[in-house]
Amino acid sequence: MADTKRFRCDAAPAIHQGRRACQEDTLAVDFTAGGGIGFAVLADGMGGHAAGDIASKVVVTEVFSELKMQAGNPAATGEGIGDLLRRATEGANDCLATYVRQFPETAGMGATLVAPVVAGNHLYWISVGDSPLYLFRGQHLFRLNEEHSLGQQLQDRVNEGSLSQDLADLHPDRNCLTSVLMGREVQQIDCREVPVELRHDDIIVAASDGLQYLTDDQIARVIYQNRFRPAAEISERLMHAVLALKDPEQDNIALCTIRISDPDAEQQTKTATQATRRIFLDLHGGEKRAVSRASGQSFL
Repeated sequence: MADTKRFRCDAAPAIHQGRRACQEDTLAVDFTAGGGIGFAVLADGMGGHAAGDIASKVVVTEVFSELKMQAGNPAATGEGIGDLLRRATEGANDCLATYVRQFPETAGMGATLVAPVVAGNHLYWISVGDSPLYLFRGQHLFRLNEEHSLGQQLQDRVNEGSLSQDLADLHPDRNCLTSVLMGREVQQIDCREVPVELRHDDIIVAASDGLQYLTDDQIARVIYQNRFRPAAEISERLMHAVLALKDPEQDNIALCTIRISDPDAEQQTKTATQATRRIFLDLHGGEKRAVSRASGQSFL
């Protein structure tokens, strides 16, 4: 059972147009300040002149609304979260189909989706497309969700030994998506129905692929350097790192950082730090000598 009373979430979104002519990413976040339950919904529109910005707005609006309406329904959360996420995604896809029928000039528009749901120390999600969902734990960054792209399929073949890395890297269509919400049949859906068990100090990042102008190692380094800062500062530092590349082709960027904390663990750390300080002072004859021995650096 999710420990929604003990664990707390600190969530912060960030979004930037990059170097593109319009913003096709859409992001909505719902976390109660100091609470242990919440969710984010992020969509990366595709279609350009075929209204990718509209597609992402439709997807986020529909999924967010469904999750928000069912947030207080015990039957729809917990063990029922997978059904809720799938139902919300299907509803969004149906809305896209309806929109295209009404406005045929938007045919071809679509959007990816990544929607993490946090309930205390439990993490669920649904995703379609290539928008990544990361977990930073300790000193390591893990991608949690599947990537629905030809590039990933080619990489799977490389890992199996049936294709060389050079041929996979040079494939002209490696960036093509193999699943997306377009109002048609959805080919692949990644829906986490058995939760990932979260720990104190875990950091979750949901993003559009605009963040991936940074390598995973670069993303991990930024998070590690700011791991004790509030979520808003981590989001800000990640955005700054992407924009600092000054890539002339920089895509739209949207991301949401979620820090998980356990107040009990924080208190234990604080108590242990205080105990260590007392031992240090006792060994070195009080506060003045402790500061002196540390070359002017106080341990208090």
